[in-house]
Amino acid sequence: MTADTEILQEVKSIFISYLEKQALRKTPERFAILEEIYTRGGHFDVERLYDSMKNKNYRVSRATIYNTLDILVDCNLVVKHQFGDNLAQYEKAHGYKQHDHLICSDCQKVIEFCDPRIQNIQNMIGDLLQFNIQHHSLIFRGECKKENCENRPQ
Repeated sequence: MTADTEILQEVKSIFISYLEKQALRKTPERFAILEEIYTRGGHFDVERLYDSMKNKNYRVSRATIYNTLDILVDCNLVVKHQFGDNLAQYEKAHGYKQHDHLICSDCQKVIEFCDPRIQNIQNMIGDLLQFNIQHHSLIFRGECKKENCENRPQ
């Protein structure tokens, strides 16, 4: 069994337990959405997820996707980000290391990075202020230095 298959089995198990505990239905559409999320990489929005599923001939509505994403966020299998624009973006959460984000103001590209010094700062602040930090979010905004930035003015 590959690591990806193991993670998919773990998240399905967590999802089943959560649905049962909340007395929510275990529908094939919800599991198809979960699987689609955990077999893709990076960040996504509802439209991209909907288009991807439609192209694979899944019959799920946008409303089902929105509702399922809310459930997946509640059970900590998906993280929802509001990177400043009006469009929420999501990413899988289970089995993935804490990371932070760089966002290009021109093309809106999201780049993930991980620097252990940030975790060290979080631990130090928590200890210093006697605060149990459960989550942090760090976003740097700027401009891509790449010439292929999609929206860079010429």
